[in-house]
Amino acid sequence: MISSSTVVNSVVEKLRAALARGQWRSGDMLPGQRELAEQLGISRPSLREAVIVLETLGLVRSMPGKGVVVLDTPLDEAQNSDSAVAGASLEDVLQLRYTLEPFIVGLVAQSISSKEVGQLRLTLMDMREALEAGDSEAGVNAYIAFHEELFTLTSNPIFQNVVQQTSNALKQSAQILRNSPEHLAERLEENEAVVRAIRNKNSALASAEMRRHILQEGQRMGIELNIPDDHLGNSAQ
Repeated sequence: MISSSTVVNSVVEKLRAALARGQWRSGDMLPGQRELAEQLGISRPSLREAVIVLETLGLVRSMPGKGVVVLDTPLDEAQNSDSAVAGASLEDVLQLRYTLEPFIVGLVAQSISSKEVGQLRLTLMDMREALEAGDSEAGVNAYIAFHEELFTLTSNPIFQNVVQQTSNALKQSAQILRNSPEHLAERLEENEAVVRAIRNKNSALASAEMRRHILQEGQRMGIELNIPDDHLGNSAQ
């Protein structure tokens, strides 16, 4: 059975290649969802996820009521990405994480080595030691380090362009994490569930556990994320 992460990854690659060879140029509208999904032989939800990734890369933009337009991204736009992240709200940060991190852990679960699993578990041990010592600063640092390690483990070159931005977005929420040290045990438990799924190379479960974790983070921050209905059914209970 082909996982949804694999399907979306394949679609993103195909669309990027089509854009690179000029099949659609700056200002062009991509074919409608139904037509494009049929051309690619995929479901419309998978296509929507692929478009979200392309939007994150700055290659396209969804125009409500019109469709998806191809962008001509100027060079200085990438240089200003940190400024854009700095102005993001906590809800923006969580939406970015919800879009990317479950997909990334799904990819990681398919190809991770035992050595890399061991490194992830060591970072979780740092979180546990910080929890036992009551050191909230060390706990937050270990939490961020764990997620950054996950970002770097994907072999998909697409994400190398957005991993740093995602990492910066994660750090944007660091202060509120420090202000709620009582939730470190919950974060540790949820991240351990992600690693168990990764260790078992269960891509679908790893993605679901990460979605559950980020939704829980939203609840702990008092934020109810605006998530498409077809995603909610994929979250671990």
